[in-house]
Amino acid sequence: MATKPVSLQTLQRLPTYLHYLKSLHKEDYPYISATNLADALNLNDVQVRKDLAQISSGGKPKIGYNKANLIFDLEQYLGYNKTDSAVIVGAGNLGKALLTYSGFAEYGLEIVAAFDKDESLIGTNVHGKQIFSLDKLPNLCERLNVKIGIITVPAPHAQEVCDKMTACGICAIWNFAPAHLTVPNNVLVQNENMAASLAILTKHLSSKINSDEE
Repeated sequence: MATKPVSLQTLQRLPTYLHYLKSLHKEDYPYISATNLADALNLNDVQVRKDLAQISSGGKPKIGYNKANLIFDLEQYLGYNKTDSAVIVGAGNLGKALLTYSGFAEYGLEIVAAFDKDESLIGTNVHGKQIFSLDKLPNLCERLNVKIGIITVPAPHAQEVCDKMTACGICAIWNFAPAHLTVPNNVLVQNENMAASLAILTKHLSSKINSDEE
């Protein structure tokens, strides 16, 4: 399996390939080609072929990839075969929803704790995960070697939380706050901008309705 880095666009497509492959029955489709995969996902077959070639050397002409081996290569490359610890700062409705989601384990992510400034939340448990005071963040991150932080606080507080996370050694941040974060060069931020996603959906819906009415 290749270990060289891939582009961000390729990295974003790899989980989609993996999810589809794992949705197929084990007894069916022991082999799958890049073309078959592209057709199933409505993607460009040349791009899929290039993506797979970067993370797996198992493809064979006219046969394709052994499905089980390709799943293994994808999981290895994405790090799903090991577990990374993460913490959430912001134990409101969204934070609690993420704490209760059990599907993260499939992707090698374990949320070990949450943090908040709200005194009424501190000391309580959500889905077996304790909510701590924010001043406990450095100690827990150091003890458990936490490198992933999830931000679910209101936008005005996001940068402050981000700064606390990076000071604790967190180097990957999953940001759900609608705010631009400034981070050191060695820290990766993945923004989940729900407002932008909703704007795309509503614009598409509006365009479709207008088209149907013409």
